[in-house]
Amino acid sequence: MKAVFIDRPGSQTVIEVEEPKVQENDVLIRVMASGICGTDIHIFRGEYLGDYPVIPGHEFSGVVEQVGQAVTRFRPGDRVAVEPNIACDNCVNCLNNRHNFCLNWKAVGVTQPGGMAQLVVAPEKAVFSIADLPFAVGAFMEPLSCVLHGIERARLRMGDQVAILGAGPIGCLLLQVARLQGAAWISVVEKNPARLDLARSLGADRCLDSLDGLEADAYDVVIDATGAIPVMARTLDFARYGGTVLLFGVPPSGKEVSFEAFKIFRKGLTVLSSFTSLRNSYQAVALLRSGQVRVSGLISHRLALEEFGRGVTLIEQGLENVRKVIILPNNE
Repeated sequence: MKAVFIDRPGSQTVIEVEEPKVQENDVLIRVMASGICGTDIHIFRGEYLGDYPVIPGHEFSGVVEQVGQAVTRFRPGDRVAVEPNIACDNCVNCLNNRHNFCLNWKAVGVTQPGGMAQLVVAPEKAVFSIADLPFAVGAFMEPLSCVLHGIERARLRMGDQVAILGAGPIGCLLLQVARLQGAAWISVVEKNPARLDLARSLGADRCLDSLDGLEADAYDVVIDATGAIPVMARTLDFARYGGTVLLFGVPPSGKEVSFEAFKIFRKGLTVLSSFTSLRNSYQAVALLRSGQVRVSGLISHRLALEEFGRGVTLIEQGLENVRKVIILPNNE
């Protein structure tokens, strides 16, 4: 089969590899849609957790091709998506319901072969039915599950005023989930005009192209969806006294961000991060199927597997009004 292969940071190609073997608890999936995530780019650049060489891709959906002897929930032909984080279920964190911090953590597309390939294997416990969802929509199960976990972490309340910094695909998901959670007023900051228009169409109450337009000390919850160090450093300024800052965007590893410690103290702020998801995949599929979270407008490009490198360039350089790039490993 064909697969994207990152042999070391900054180096990728599409090669022929052996089809994955199916063990008794495994599900073999023919990948129909695989989204390029910012985390994939961090892995490509050597800025994130990951083992090399690796086949990337952790946001994907497809059709069950084969199941292991012990699999009970799926059969060939089922339409599915994968929760990439694989917990051991037996370490101190797993046993305290902190599976996303499993001490023996593995992840499809990070530490083991992922969905930028024609076929991929995942354990049954990581596979979820997407029913009749289009494959490109089903591929959003993973990022949406992460967003749901982040909003849960932020404890957003009915009537809150929210500021979201960044209107890429993740920012637009955060916007929609914050509204469902009861936010009364949502301001979005994004320098890209096309993305700002998209946020407006998804219900943002106020759209700004610069952080300088945001009021200081005004928002119950401030969410960074960029992972950009200079943006993260300014989040404290916009949170109200007693407010919450959620650092959701993935920054490059090894980089430091500076906050004024007294400002956190004087304003009584809660400063949070959010790492992956925690049993949110069923919720994500339900919201996608209900139409309460809309993702079709977030997709800007559908590319063949051989164009993975082009997709990375589009995202890194912000070309062609890029939003979410979906790779079609089987060109269907």
